[in-house]
Amino acid sequence: MVKKKKILSLIMTTALLMGTLAGCSGSAKETAGGASDDKTITVWSHMNAQELPELQALAEKWGKDKGVIVNVVDDKGQIQDYIQAANSSKGPDVMIGIANDNLGTFQKAGLLAEVPNDVMDESKYMSNGLLDAVTIGGKKYAVPYAQETVSLFINKDKVEEVPKTMEELVTKAKEPNVGFSYSVNAIYYNLGFLTGQGGYIFKNNNGTTDPADIGLGNEGAIKGLQFINDLVVKDKLIAADITDDIAKNRFMSGEAAFYISGAWDTGAAKEAGLNYQIAPMPTLGGKPVTTALGVQTAFVSEKSINKDLAWELTKYLMENINDIIIDKGGRIPATKAGVESDKFKSSRDMVAFSEQAKVAKPMPNITEMQAVWTPGGNTLVAMNTGTLEPKAAGEQLVQQIKEGIDQMK
Repeated sequence: MVKKKKILSLIMTTALLMGTLAGCSGSAKETAGGASDDKTITVWSHMNAQELPELQALAEKWGKDKGVIVNVVDDKGQIQDYIQAANSSKGPDVMIGIANDNLGTFQKAGLLAEVPNDVMDESKYMSNGLLDAVTIGGKKYAVPYAQETVSLFINKDKVEEVPKTMEELVTKAKEPNVGFSYSVNAIYYNLGFLTGQGGYIFKNNNGTTDPADIGLGNEGAIKGLQFINDLVVKDKLIAADITDDIAKNRFMSGEAAFYISGAWDTGAAKEAGLNYQIAPMPTLGGKPVTTALGVQTAFVSEKSINKDLAWELTKYLMENINDIIIDKGGRIPATKAGVESDKFKSSRDMVAFSEQAKVAKPMPNITEMQAVWTPGGNTLVAMNTGTLEPKAAGEQLVQQIKEGIDQMK
């Protein structure tokens, strides 16, 4: 699993999203040649350092069988770089490892080829919105292969039973030497509390996302905001100025028994020698906490002159990628076969995350999603430091997102 810092750089702020999520590096531009050689397919990868060699070997095997040269490039570039490279015929034929919430930017730029009907068997995918995550305007523009979300970490030396509700968790956390910790001012970690109560980021109208209809200030969202604010102000479990690193350190040091994070922190928990357990999020107000779901995807460039070959390679990679992402990435596969495999089931941690993923909601894939992260964080800080009440915080959040969207036009 990708380390937490990288994940947060992909999804927590607009600036860092634009700097690290998808695109091309200088080395990628120098080595890419798939758009100009009909016997060469170039793949740019954002998979991690452990996954990359396995991906390269898999792609080379396909190329050898097909008599096609396949170049797999480790890309760490920017959105604008990728757009420029693709439009100048120097971009890749295939991109792999891009989170779904960035697809809208590429589709708007005319850089995503529509997925052919024979590439994906939709019946083989998990039914938690993964296909919606790659659908824009009723058309599919990428293939999902992995998913991730946050869930509850528990220090079993401090807490014996897993709380069934967030209300129970709060009561338990108030006991001496128990405690609760997470990045309470980061909107990504908090979306589940808002959407689980009836809020929503953008309205989904039968598969079409409406950025003009923002539901982060409605009655349900305000209930979620009130719960978050109570953790800080009323329950005094989490400091108003807590940072991501401090929240993590409180759990890893044994100070807090409960912690919300993703699979990227399981390595640190093991290194700390914690007797920990991952559990699906407890309910809040009798409803599931519908945490944000990130979906890793692969797509073919609309600018590629080798689309048929590129899609053939993509299909092959997607059909054979599960062992790589389970063994080397610690990821939750997007397919039923991957989640039901013995290899995946052997990981207690990942099985727990996959249970939470069943109720998680994919992040919107439209360009306007970029206008959510910074206002979300700013609003939570203002609320948790006492500047705004939860209702006013919801109203401000919606207004700032609208203003951000207007600036994108």
